[in-house]
Amino acid sequence: MGDVLDDRGLLAVAAAGDRTAFDTLVRRHTPRMYRVALRIVGEAIDAEDVVQDAWISAWRGLRAYRGDAAPSTWLYRVVSNAALAHLRRRRPTVPLDDTADRLSTVDDADTPERAALRADEVAAVHRAVAELDPSQRVPLVLREFEGLSYEEVAAVLQVSVSAVRSRLHRARRTLLVTLEGVR
Repeated sequence: MGDVLDDRGLLAVAAAGDRTAFDTLVRRHTPRMYRVALRIVGEAIDAEDVVQDAWISAWRGLRAYRGDAAPSTWLYRVVSNAALAHLRRRRPTVPLDDTADRLSTVDDADTPERAALRADEVAAVHRAVAELDPSQRVPLVLREFEGLSYEEVAAVLQVSVSAVRSRLHRARRTLLVTLEGVR
């Protein structure tokens, strides 16, 4: 049953109380939700907690899902809200420790010096993103790291597309200023 149904079907079956359908959704979407949470909250252990909180909220809110947004959009909203709630509880933001991203930027043809410089640049970008206000960080993560369209980001954040564009513009401008001295 599980992998044969699409996400909408799984949500409908899960809303009727089928835990197996919900487990399938969890397996399908946890890696993506974790990436979003990590980029918003900045620490792996916190991201794990956020994803757990998000899945608990999703389970409790299954019946409230109306189907007007794609299931993935709804799940992005749930995890973004959980991450923002986590940030409100824990104020100072810690820079992202995204070793996997750093490693993926190292080309085999790079010299050790070039690889170290590139890793430093990637770390500086992650620190700068982590320092953004959450109202700018969340849309930036969803658009630039997760590849969502402006319309999808607007649906996740429940704001207009123009608000998303404005927040992204401010986030990019802030990042440019912050990263001016890196290169």
